[in-house]
Amino acid sequence: MKHAALGDMSTIVARLRETYADDRAALEVLDACERRLREPLRIGIAGMVKAGKSTLLNALIGERIAPTDAGECTRTVTWYRHGPTARVTVHLRDGSTERMPVRRSQGHLALDLGDLRADEVEWIDVEWPSESLRSIVLIDTPGIASLSADVSARTISFLTPSRAPSAADAIIYLLRHVHASDVKFLEEFHDTAAGASQTVNALAVLSRADEIGSGRIDSLLSAAKIAERYRRDGELRSLALGVIPVAGLLAEGARTLRQSEFAAFQTLAGLDRALRTRALISVDRFLGGTAEIPLSVAQRRDLLARFGVFGVRLATALVRAGARTSTELAERLVQQSGLIEVQNFVTEQFRARASSLKTRGVAHTLETLVRERRRPDAAGLLPEIERLALGTHDLRELALLADLRTGTPDLSADDILEAERIVGGAGTSTVERLGLTEGADRRAVRERIDQLLTRWRGIAESPLSERATIEICRTVTRSVEGVASELPTRRAAAAAAAVADVVTTGGPAQRRR
Repeated sequence: MKHAALGDMSTIVARLRETYADDRAALEVLDACERRLREPLRIGIAGMVKAGKSTLLNALIGERIAPTDAGECTRTVTWYRHGPTARVTVHLRDGSTERMPVRRSQGHLALDLGDLRADEVEWIDVEWPSESLRSIVLIDTPGIASLSADVSARTISFLTPSRAPSAADAIIYLLRHVHASDVKFLEEFHDTAAGASQTVNALAVLSRADEIGSGRIDSLLSAAKIAERYRRDGELRSLALGVIPVAGLLAEGARTLRQSEFAAFQTLAGLDRALRTRALISVDRFLGGTAEIPLSVAQRRDLLARFGVFGVRLATALVRAGARTSTELAERLVQQSGLIEVQNFVTEQFRARASSLKTRGVAHTLETLVRERRRPDAAGLLPEIERLALGTHDLRELALLADLRTGTPDLSADDILEAERIVGGAGTSTVERLGLTEGADRRAVRERIDQLLTRWRGIAESPLSERATIEICRTVTRSVEGVASELPTRRAAAAAAAVADVVTTGGPAQRRR
């Protein structure tokens, strides 16, 4: 059904291409719509200056390709997409393009604009042969609330344009504290990206979470409590689907861990306990240059730059706890960093709804095109475009999430929480929607579905329920029915079991022999 919506939208684009065959500007818009329908989901990375956007992007990709210094490239919008070979193309404001050389410097991709200034660049396109980029396009943006108004304006105009839908299907927004600028930007993105469907499609990341506890080993536990408070009670509740604490520098360092760095952590782990405790008590003490630590000052400085003091302490502790190889250590550091939670969230909340989110973005672009460049044949397609933009149940779910979190529905607090869960507010898997534990058997799932359908249909049919409440119940019921429709039938389950039996044992006949 979801892919059918993409196909229907592609058909409309093709019909509009015939209508606007003599209009070069319109054809360029339609070309862009076709690319958006074909390519993976676009996720923008946004936040205030020094929030750690590029660092998190590198961690998500698993390579150091996004510049994290304060160079000209960090003042531009940069797209990272999958390509068979590495290629960097600069798109200039005058419409021309220039290829940039692809070169590495100190382990990361060096993006150098040469004689170009950031204000001459519209955006940079980086194609990179990374498996992580096969399923998503990541868009790095300059920091908002920058001292340079031009720099902030690039991000705001790109992600929250005044007369067009956002170029991003969803965003990951990094913040260190909830600042007025953060709330203002998320409100604008919600208004721009949501359009008529009024959806919530942002994830808030409490970045540099290890600094909340001054780099202590339990820093992320403190950060998790703050993130949960923001998610439940703060202004972010109506603007973001979730709030996740992340130690971005740790995540980037773990995904790109070198053997020499692992060896350095082994050296630290092998120190006398008292010496190790004194050395790691602060950055100044660690860099103090004492000869008792068999690492040069340069090595220690590099470790801090790559992992932060929290990462150095944690990596050393994990080596002492049994991480025997660089691969083992990297995996354990990633688990501790919060990166896996972000990746899972993107998969469950954004990628699971990719078809609907892309369809909606293209629909808004086509609506604008048809209304601004009027043609009789094109105007007749508006009802179909609007139907596709509003018709997918995924978008109804996101719209309901927004309503439940911002309005005052005529439901009890428990009913509101249950409705949020059923429409995917905590995740889109069967057990998360139904509120069951992992591993729940087929019978438990069926019983839970029957209970929920009976309850929510009952609320909808009550003569005391208001019209708005009935609409909520219909959406919730449709979500439960969707879960039920995805369960295998008894016959399908038996067939699957028979296939598994043959694959694993050779089948009954072979066992009898």
